[in-house]
Amino acid sequence: MNGDPARVAAKALTHPAAVAPSAFPANWWARAGWIALAAYVVYATSRLDFTWTRFVVGLDQGARFIGRMLPPRIAQPDTLVKGLTESLEIAILASSLGILVSLPVGLFAARNLMPAWVTWPARALIAMCRSFHPVIVAILFVKAVGFGALAGILALSVASVGFIGKLFADAIEEISLKQVEAVRATGAPFLSVVGYGVMPQVFSRFTGFATYQLDSNLRNSTMVGIVGAGGIGGTLFAAFQRFDYDFVCAILLSIIGMIMAGEVLASWVRSVFLERGKVDEE
Repeated sequence: MNGDPARVAAKALTHPAAVAPSAFPANWWARAGWIALAAYVVYATSRLDFTWTRFVVGLDQGARFIGRMLPPRIAQPDTLVKGLTESLEIAILASSLGILVSLPVGLFAARNLMPAWVTWPARALIAMCRSFHPVIVAILFVKAVGFGALAGILALSVASVGFIGKLFADAIEEISLKQVEAVRATGAPFLSVVGYGVMPQVFSRFTGFATYQLDSNLRNSTMVGIVGAGGIGGTLFAAFQRFDYDFVCAILLSIIGMIMAGEVLASWVRSVFLERGKVDEE
């Protein structure tokens, strides 16, 4: 009989695969996808004229370039300080403007609070702000308002709305609606519902988003300056054009120091607000 324990045990010893299925069955679709990806990598490498000889020559040229950068020298201290100060101002102003705009945009994009005819335009605006790199947006604003810090502020503000608006909307969609319904049950107006039912649940996360965007704008403010949107990027580009590579190294080290100082400040702000949020919850 098929149910005889002795026969089942003997069959398991001779043909184990026929008795129990494999714990990790083969996924042939995944394997085909990896093979296709590997084939495309090889094809793309051949199309882009990537060769080992060029790579080795590039390493040698890179070593000579780094040798020309060392030791760093601050050739124009006034220009360096002015560029760093302007980059810091651009980052702070752009972050502040982007946060102020992101608050209502992210709220309107939350599908658990707003009807579809409100969320779709808000999410379309967020997607449009996220579609282009800040350097591309900075070029457009340089053409519109001219060279200077204003173009950089507007470009980074657009990038801030795209990033913070999306994360803020996603955070609102993950909240518990029980607190929102409790505030609504008291007959409170919409702004009170947002202030007492929504914001307490997302305030700590929103603080993290805002501080991260400030850190990101500090980095991006150095890039938009290369296209004429103000900041230390213009000083860096001018030093490259003069082949003043030791001054380039000094500028790069200054940028690294500014980013690290911004990271320390952002970590402190996050810790303060997160601790305050825990105390409020208790």
